[in-house]
Amino acid sequence: MTFTRTLTLYVSRRFAAMTVAMLAALACLVALFDLIELLRRAATRPDATFGLVSQIAALRLPFVAMQILPFAILLGGITAFWRLTRSSELIVARAAGISAWGFLGGPVVVAVLLGTVATTVVSPLSSAMLARAERLDAQFLRNTSGITALAGGRLWLRQSDPGLEPQGVAILSGRPVPVTNLRPGEAFRLDEVTLWRLSAEDRPLARVEAPSAVLEPGRWVISDAVTFGADRMPSPTRRLDLATELTPNRIQDSFASPDTLSFWALPDFIQILENAGFSAVRHRLQFQSLLALPLLAAAMALLSAGFSMRSSRRGGVGQMIGGGVAAGFALFVIDKVTGEFGEAGTLPVLFAAWAPAGAGFLLATALLLHLEDG
Repeated sequence: MTFTRTLTLYVSRRFAAMTVAMLAALACLVALFDLIELLRRAATRPDATFGLVSQIAALRLPFVAMQILPFAILLGGITAFWRLTRSSELIVARAAGISAWGFLGGPVVVAVLLGTVATTVVSPLSSAMLARAERLDAQFLRNTSGITALAGGRLWLRQSDPGLEPQGVAILSGRPVPVTNLRPGEAFRLDEVTLWRLSAEDRPLARVEAPSAVLEPGRWVISDAVTFGADRMPSPTRRLDLATELTPNRIQDSFASPDTLSFWALPDFIQILENAGFSAVRHRLQFQSLLALPLLAAAMALLSAGFSMRSSRRGGVGQMIGGGVAAGFALFVIDKVTGEFGEAGTLPVLFAAWAPAGAGFLLATALLLHLEDG
């Protein structure tokens, strides 16, 4: 029993060290390519300095590490187990009567811990840093407009407003009305509306208060609007038409990306979206995928063991390792494909998030059973 525990700890340390090294190497490699792409985009932007581009790439690094963690566990595990097999350490242990199940518990626990830490600790850090990177990217490399935010049940929209100044800006705030409460002919409506009309230098030009604003093709129709000018005196109520390029789909697509929300913030944001009448499928899928990450990590650890513990004297080691890499990559692709189907609503969210991890775990278990028991 003591020997088995000692062997398990030894194999676990080797597995953890190789996995962390592989994760660092892959993350740095992907970050390098990301930096090159950002430099290419920044070539025509005089305000985008090398320091700014490097900052954006560095802010994306935890997100990159989260994305490649399962594949890093697979490659790190394959390398660790192959080295232990090549040095005959695992062969001697198995010849002494220790089954693979006797020492694989440690690496599986390490993989589950890595997945759990990634979900509960790295995810909040990754989301905050990615949100900062996206803001810098949008400000200096994309120069996009149409910023939206949803907090406290109120929707905030920013758009161009040439009505008072050619380069004017409008900021519209209100409470989205659920789809079930819309009147006939309405596609999108805000209640308790406040509109700020600003100059290009963000100098206030007017403030508008209204009970509701309906989004129609090419315009906001603001009923019973009261306008407060520079003298802060209210005008008589009237209908106000505000030109816009926004559509209900564009508003929904511009909400905070699920990747920029931490694991702990997703449930509340999902509730806010659904209370506002919007679809929260993408956010639910992200939340369930983060929950399934420890299981996917365990599946990758078992898969790496099943494809790398074959004795080199029996031949075909290269094909086995190549098969392990191919199987892990196929599982990674399946995870992304089911995620796309889940976002489109073709597959249930729970199935799309958990099926790849569950299938990988069952495949790895079957492979190890065949390897150990024939």
